[in-house]
This record gives sequence, structure tokens and C-alpha cells, in this order.
Amino acid sequence: MDKHDDEGRIGVVAALVRSTFLVNAVYAESAREYGLTSQQGQLLCVLMAQPYGMSELGATLGLAKSSLTGLVDRTERNGLVRRRPDPHDSRALRIALTKKGSELAAEFYTETCRRIESLTTGLPAADRDALAGLLGRVVEDNKVPMVFLEPGEGAHA
Repeated sequence: MDKHDDEGRIGVVAALVRSTFLVNAVYAESAREYGLTSQQGQLLCVLMAQPYGMSELGATLGLAKSSLTGLVDRTERNGLVRRRPDPHDSRALRIALTKKGSELAAEFYTETCRRIESLTTGLPAADRDALAGLLGRVVEDNKVPMVFLEPGEGAHA
């Protein structure tokens, strides 16, 4: 392949890093428009599936206990989440969405999915499927937590 044929192509490292920046920027812009920080948006999206204990949330979001406590405190003050007793451990708490938080999470999630999906509209369906398959394998191989569910699959369970 001569240099002209290679023009515009980047390697896997640059592609992954640059796509991460792109998705993070879209995610952050969407969060801002809903009055959220990116971390609050992630918290709401994780809690859409079910309530979680603090240690589970910390592991899923990759946050230290003090950072997670501050995030939950701020999100609770905004009326989006609440702490409730864990039915299996009287010493532990579970974090759950409030009605307001659930409604906001659903709107934010739907809009963010739409925006991220639109990043690939220039690709034919077969290429989008191939991209999803390859990235899905990278995510699974690296045991990435379920921070963002697949649209329509358990997001409101």
C-alpha cells in the first residue's frame, strides 16, 4: 500500500484514544445540558438497572470511597438519588434513583444514546455492526463494568 492509500488512516492506539475523547466530549456536553456532571450522568445510568451498594458503585465507577461519597451526597442534595437500607445487611446502604432521578436518567440516557449513535451515521450498517462487535470484544476482554447499558436492554428494569 503506498502512502497515498494510507492517508487518513490511524492506528488502533490513536483510534481508541481519539474515539474515547470524542465519546467523552459528547457525553459531557449531554450531561451539561441536563444540569449534570459527567460523573453524575454515569451514576444515574448505572442506577437505572437497579440500586447498588456503595462498594459496588465504587468498583463500577472506578471511584475511591471519599470521591463516591461526595458524588452521592451532591446527587442526593439535587433530589436525584436516595440512600436506603440494604435488605440483606442492616449496616449497609443501597443507593437508588428517586422518581425525579429516574425520569432525568431516562431522558439523559435516551438523548446521550442518540448523540453517540449519530457519531457513526456516516458508516454503512455492516461497518457499524463490525465496529460494535470489535469494540464489544475489547470491552469484554478487559472486563469493563456495565456503566452504560445497551439501549433497550434492561435500562429501566
